Amino acid sequence: MAAALRARAKGYEVTLIDRCPRLGGRAQVFERGGYRHDAGPTVITAPFLFQELFELFDKRMEDYIELVPLKPWYRFRFNDGEHFDYGGSMEDTLNEIRRLSPDDVNNYQKLLADSKRLYDVGFTALSDAPFHSPAFMFKQVPHLIRLGAWRTVWQMVCRRIKNDYLRQAFSIQPLLVGGNPFDTTSIYGLIHFLEQAHGVHFSMGGTGALVDGLARLMDEEGIRVELNTTVERIETRGNSITRIKVYDDNHNTREIACDGVISNADPAHLYGELLPAESVKKSAHFKVRHAKKSMGLFVLFFGTRRQYPDVAHHTIWMGPRYKTLLQDIFKKKILAEDFSIYLHRPTATDPSFAPEGCDSFYALVPVPNLEAELDWEKEGPQLSRRVIEALEETMMPGLTDCIEADFFMTPEDFEERYLSPQGAGFSISPYFSQSAWFRFHNRSEGPDNLYLTGAGTHPGAGLPGVLCSAKVVDHLLEPAR
Repeated sequence: MAAALRARAKGYEVTLIDRCPRLGGRAQVFERGGYRHDAGPTVITAPFLFQELFELFDKRMEDYIELVPLKPWYRFRFNDGEHFDYGGSMEDTLNEIRRLSPDDVNNYQKLLADSKRLYDVGFTALSDAPFHSPAFMFKQVPHLIRLGAWRTVWQMVCRRIKNDYLRQAFSIQPLLVGGNPFDTTSIYGLIHFLEQAHGVHFSMGGTGALVDGLARLMDEEGIRVELNTTVERIETRGNSITRIKVYDDNHNTREIACDGVISNADPAHLYGELLPAESVKKSAHFKVRHAKKSMGLFVLFFGTRRQYPDVAHHTIWMGPRYKTLLQDIFKKKILAEDFSIYLHRPTATDPSFAPEGCDSFYALVPVPNLEAELDWEKEGPQLSRRVIEALEETMMPGLTDCIEADFFMTPEDFEERYLSPQGAGFSISPYFSQSAWFRFHNRSEGPDNLYLTGAGTHPGAGLPGVLCSAKVVDHLLEPAR
């Protein structure tokens, strides 16, 4: 959607094609039994990236979308019952750190300074810079060495922070973009300063309302939208795309002529399934074969006939293991008995998500992707039961008696609904060897008039990442003639 708006602002006639029943891609909305659920991203940082889209057309985001700051940003709940509220004002955060580990107050400020140095280079200077030239990549190497990019996020945090609770809380951010903190380059440590600089927000009405605001802007600016429509094939002549073949929900097919394509499909699906093999460069074929996918996601959606006012809007429920659990998920590809949970309670901020006196939730559990070959028809109901039991025993008493309208998604649903290879939740993982120039390029490694946006291309997953990928394409597009 961001790329469509940026292309339209450059004078192009734009048609947006989405496989889903409503706009937003993975940011779908589910409604069951009077409860509403955002199915995709729920954490909004860097709101100025959305604001820019409206400013392209001399309009105000506030006339379309209502963003409110959250406090705290996240509540961490640890296995022994201890908790840590992160975010709000700087003083709020420092007071919480002081409560847990007084010696880490100064250490956190050093960590934040490290994060700012990464932010100044990794986000401000490079997040919307095209990384197609090896020479441009090599020019960044001295900066990356100086910033310690060879370290992992976990190593970066442990250099400064001594308390184990805080080490977990301040290293978990890569999981929000599909990475293992013990393997992800410390470049992603910039997220700390990003959050401090711009806060963590919620769109009243949910991410679906944010999508609706962008959809209204697109309609006003003459962008055509086709929903429930899937791209089956991209046709080329020479080095250019000439048309795409699509089908609807009834499998009726047709062809659409075009002068160019901006793809938000997973790059592995784009290059492996949609384009003629001979039109794809060897570099892209290599990445499709060898890229390491992110973990999968199990998401349990449910409502409760009572409210849980002590549960924060965003809760990170930490299980008994941290490093070894992530090894099970990312490396061993096994579904362990224990788990950690991101629990989303939008009714903490917006009561419209549930009937009066009720709460709406989703519980997201990182799990192995489909390379694990798990039987999700069997594992799904069992994991759902274990998640409910764990929440009831620790922070949501009486959950079993008041839960209703519950359902879940597994990595198989991500593969089927979003055509995500191996059911990965965030395309390819953000290893250093899969970042910047090493990631799928925004200017295609194939036809000349093909561009890539989204989680699998530079700069990566997460709302700031995908919005910045649209800015990269904007830099690459010449104004329409």
